Amino acid sequence: MTGGPHIPVLLDEVLAALSPAPGETIVDATFGAGGYTRALLATGARVFAFDRDPDAITAGQQLAAAESGLTLIAAEFSRLDRELAARDVVAVDGVTMDIGVSSMHLDQAARGFSFQQDGPLDMRMSQEGESAADFLNNADEAEIADVLWRYGEEPKSRRVARAIVAARPLQTTGDLARVVRKALGHRPHDKKDPATRAFQAVRIHVNRELDELAEGLAAAERVLAPGGRLAVVSFHSLEDRMIKRFLRERSGGTPAGSRHRPAAVDTRESTFEIVGRAVRPTAAEVARNPRARSATLRMARRTAAPAWGELKTDVAGRAASGDE
Repeated sequence: MTGGPHIPVLLDEVLAALSPAPGETIVDATFGAGGYTRALLATGARVFAFDRDPDAITAGQQLAAAESGLTLIAAEFSRLDRELAARDVVAVDGVTMDIGVSSMHLDQAARGFSFQQDGPLDMRMSQEGESAADFLNNADEAEIADVLWRYGEEPKSRRVARAIVAARPLQTTGDLARVVRKALGHRPHDKKDPATRAFQAVRIHVNRELDELAEGLAAAERVLAPGGRLAVVSFHSLEDRMIKRFLRERSGGTPAGSRHRPAAVDTRESTFEIVGRAVRPTAAEVARNPRARSATLRMARRTAAPAWGELKTDVAGRAASGDE
């Protein structure tokens, strides 16, 4: 592995939002390297930590053996209510999520998440199912273009998709990066590598990240006790829009209608109260941990109202791009 150690983003702010007390039960829905979990355990809270990456679960076994208050669960966080119920836990006092890819994934070339180092074109968090190479080498051009537009907000998605199909088979992260750069034009001194959007889009698609987020938020709604706290950290606009929409709807803040689209009448009670404004990292944190630069923390408190159900995932609300 290369790169520095994983540093949990907005750690102090997440802890302040969760306000864990000794004996309380908190869910760390994205265990990763265990940064949030260690801090939560230090407060005396009991922690159920989820991760779908078997490497993260394996690396966490030593911590679990040393901490009686920690239960590691190898599962997607979309299943957190079902996994907790299987362990006779019906309600918890807090849930935190750190959405997206971790520095551990990006720093390991063999996992295929980054174009910074050449490696197999994989990108699977769970290390199971369809890989990025499987998708790009077998999907039709229109589907690839739609994924690039919807999840990467790539304005020239059709051009990139055509180039990908013409260059098949793609086997490595370097293969994909070179194809995208050639299709879009790339100067070595450009501030942002044009391959960034394509890598984000394919990763989100392969891992069903927005579906997982929608299902995970709904699962948190079902499992949080009245007064329970939710703290979610996201790193790009697609995730943040979904989280913002979820909390806005569940707190009774659905936008008013217009003469073209009257407001829908919803008689359901609010399941959350939004706590404060979105929090972003300080300049000092970004200097210590550049990964924090794009992070946004949103916080809410659970009411006693019955859970609503799952959020639809089409946050982009658009079809594939119409570029040439």
